[in-house]
Amino acid sequence: MQKNLKDLLGYEKIEKYAPEKLKELEVHYRAILSLIGENPEREGLLDTPRRVAKSIQFLTQGYDHDPREILLSARFKEDYREMVIVKDIEIFSLCEHHMIPFIGKAHIGYIPNGYITGLSKIARVVEAYSRRLQVQERLTTQIKDAIQGALNPLGVAVVIEARHMCMSMRGVQKQSAVTTTSDFTGAFSRAETRAEFISLISSKLA
Repeated sequence: MQKNLKDLLGYEKIEKYAPEKLKELEVHYRAILSLIGENPEREGLLDTPRRVAKSIQFLTQGYDHDPREILLSARFKEDYREMVIVKDIEIFSLCEHHMIPFIGKAHIGYIPNGYITGLSKIARVVEAYSRRLQVQERLTTQIKDAIQGALNPLGVAVVIEARHMCMSMRGVQKQSAVTTTSDFTGAFSRAETRAEFISLISSKLA
C-alpha cells in the first residue's frame, strides 16, 4: 500500500488557494513563460503554471484576513500597564514594485490600557499585512494602526528590519543592505520610553 506524505514524513501538506482563480492564473503564467522565451510544454515546466498559481495565492493570502478582527478575537481585560513586546517576528513579503521578496523581522510593542491581546495575534497581524503586495514603510504603519485601533493602548511601537531582494538581485545589486523602518504612537513618542523599547528588542535571552 502506498503511504501518503503524512505517514512518510510526519506532516500533512496543506495548500490554501481559491480553485475558481487557479485556472485563470495558470493561463496567465503559461503566457508569461512563453513571453520570456521558454517552452511551457517542456517536461520541467508542464506543471509550473499551476504551481506558481497556487504559490502566488499563498504569498498574498493576507488580503483575505482582517487584522482588526484577529486582534479582537482574543482581547482580554487586564490591569497591566507596562510594555508587552513580541520581537523577531519573521516577515516574508513581496515588494509591490517588482513582486520580488523582501525578508526580515518585525519587533512590536504596546502598553495596554485596560486590554491585552493574545501574543500569537500580534504575529498574525504581521502575517496578514505582510502576505500582500507591500512596501516596508506602509507595512510598518499598518501594523501600528491596527493595534492602536483595536486595543486603544497607551502607545504602540513597531520596528521592521528587512533585506530587499530587488536591491540584491537586480538594480543596484547591494547584497548586505538592510532597511529599517519604525513608527510610534502615544507613550512611545517620549524619548525615554522609545529608548527602553529599542534596548529591549536589541537584547538577547541569556
